[in-house]
Amino acid sequence: MLKSRPMDPRTATRTTPRKLTYNDYVCFPVDGQRHELIDGEHYVTPTPRLSHQRLVGRLHVELSNYFEHTPLGECFVAPLAVILSDHDVVEPDVLVVLNDRRQILQEYVHGAPTVAIEVVSPGTRRRDERVKRDLYERAGVLEYWIVYPERGVVRVARRNGHAQFEDAIERSAAVCDSLTSPLLPTFKLPLTRLFRASSAR
Repeated sequence: MLKSRPMDPRTATRTTPRKLTYNDYVCFPVDGQRHELIDGEHYVTPTPRLSHQRLVGRLHVELSNYFEHTPLGECFVAPLAVILSDHDVVEPDVLVVLNDRRQILQEYVHGAPTVAIEVVSPGTRRRDERVKRDLYERAGVLEYWIVYPERGVVRVARRNGHAQFEDAIERSAAVCDSLTSPLLPTFKLPLTRLFRASSAR
């Protein structure tokens, strides 16, 4: 008869951390900071800098003006909860929902937006480049734009009909690139206009 081995005291008290859910998310404090859940882990982002908000505002204005004349969808700006799963609730800086996904627009956004946009802040670069990129890819976002204020650069990851994002395309104000997207016909944003007087402070 086999005898059971005694439990190792070094592991006896170890437990797997509980993944937080949307029910936990709604209990987070309303304190002016951004609270997000990614794979059940709580992330907090402090109030953004002025340079960050300039870029968020300009992107929102450019995209909103585009949709005024080309009614293919809508553009929204944070704070707005995007519920991707019970363990994933995020607030992209800017997001686009085209008409074929309009059903996700409820009290909040319940599903993957067409385009998610994050403006990098000090301390969020790794999260934006890796953690959120992976989440948006899994969730079904079609394009992910990462905006770098200090570099005057936007990196765009898109699916192009594939299950995963392709390698990101980099556009730079330094060489007078414009931001365009096959999802947004005729949309063209010169990066020199986006990044004017938006250096970090």
